[in-house]
Amino acid sequence: MALIIGLTGGIASGKSTIANMLKNEGITVIDADVESRLAVEQGEEAYHHIVNHFSKSILLEDGSINRAKLGEIIFNNKEERMKLNEIVHPAIRKRMLQKKESAKNHGEAIIIMDIPLLFESKFTELVDKTLLVFVDEDIQLQRLMERNHYSKQEALARIHSQMPLAEKKRLADVVIDNNGSLEQTGLQLKNVLSEWGFQKEEA
Repeated sequence: MALIIGLTGGIASGKSTIANMLKNEGITVIDADVESRLAVEQGEEAYHHIVNHFSKSILLEDGSINRAKLGEIIFNNKEERMKLNEIVHPAIRKRMLQKKESAKNHGEAIIIMDIPLLFESKFTELVDKTLLVFVDEDIQLQRLMERNHYSKQEALARIHSQMPLAEKKRLADVVIDNNGSLEQTGLQLKNVLSEWGFQKEEA
């Protein structure tokens, strides 16, 4: 029986770092961001719904969606953000469930569902346990400004477009504190995996 873990965090919280650590352990990680990009490629049903709603002005010359332009619209408009989620989330859910079933059929003991909006989008019903990567907001802000070269205002707009990490912390089954060093974060993850009974297969 596979244990399905929902991995989540906030923007610039270090969730991708944890996902990579899990992959290095040989654990399957199904990434909602990857699936969301695939779900809105030209020809996909969600692509047509997005263009119909937001107009062709959000397209690049090659016809693909200009993610930066769409991002500007939704980060500053809650209604439009909700509309986009309404279009995209069912398609992402379908793709992720297909990959989860495939991993289960391969007999994998732990499967990670990497979902940034795990709590906001009610994706918790897809998983057995939730794992949150947590950082304090001042560190989150600093990391995001450095990583994406955002102004403080731009970075805060993106942070505040998501459920606060402090609120997610109350909802999560397990929390990894990523305020410290990579070594400290990695040690916490190994302890969590050990509690879940995970044993890395020897090559």
